[in-house]
Amino acid sequence: MDYLVENDSDVRPDTIHADTQGQSAAIFGLAHLLGIQLQPRIRNWKGLNFYRSKPALQYEHIDLLFSKTIDWNLIETMLPEMLRVAVSIGAGRIKPSTILRRLATYSRKSKLYFAFRELGHAVRTSFLLEYLSDVELRRLIQSATNKSERFNQFVQWVAFGGGALAAEGIRDEQRKFIKYNHLVANLLIFHNVVTMSKALEQLAAEGHALDTELIASSSPYQTEHLNRFGRYALNRDRVPEPLDSVREFRMPPHGERITRTAQVAV
Repeated sequence: MDYLVENDSDVRPDTIHADTQGQSAAIFGLAHLLGIQLQPRIRNWKGLNFYRSKPALQYEHIDLLFSKTIDWNLIETMLPEMLRVAVSIGAGRIKPSTILRRLATYSRKSKLYFAFRELGHAVRTSFLLEYLSDVELRRLIQSATNKSERFNQFVQWVAFGGGALAAEGIRDEQRKFIKYNHLVANLLIFHNVVTMSKALEQLAAEGHALDTELIASSSPYQTEHLNRFGRYALNRDRVPEPLDSVREFRMPPHGERITRTAQVAV
């Protein structure tokens, strides 16, 4: 959540996809107050508790799923403090990771932590019910998580040597390694996107029929043609050819006009 809060770009995402390690009840609660939709892929989610809103509330078909009840009194009592934390995060005074770390350290004594966790139980129960009933949501989460994992694999491939260079004990050096590694990875991704786009445009110009679904599922994380080891000559006087951010080309045989936009992972 730190990246979403610190994001200064024009793109304002409001949804986080993560794996099991990227979620907990407290994180669900804090994300909800920050206006962030947490949609993780949870391993063994069937072992989680479902919380009913009232003790006497009964459900006709899914009542066996629910084993506990939300403590709304705790949430109501601690809501001003919870909102104060959310406002502080929104103002940039503190990071979400910092407040979660502090609350988790003193979780047995902190009512604020228990309140975030209780709110998270309610939000996560709602998410799990939606996850059970919506096939498209499950597909979306699976697809988004796979893309994230594939990008991480590509970044690790770019960091030849298995990332051993990041073993430096100085935090600033570790941050530099991560940022430079991501910079190189994004440059290679952009190179792949441009090369693939030019190849598709050439095929379309030659009259070949292109499958839009196949193109949509193509990956920019190709590595076979990239040489990580070797000698490179830098031509600083070379001017790159212009590349429009959006181009249109006609795809036979139906003559449908397709807009192609290069998307680079950030």
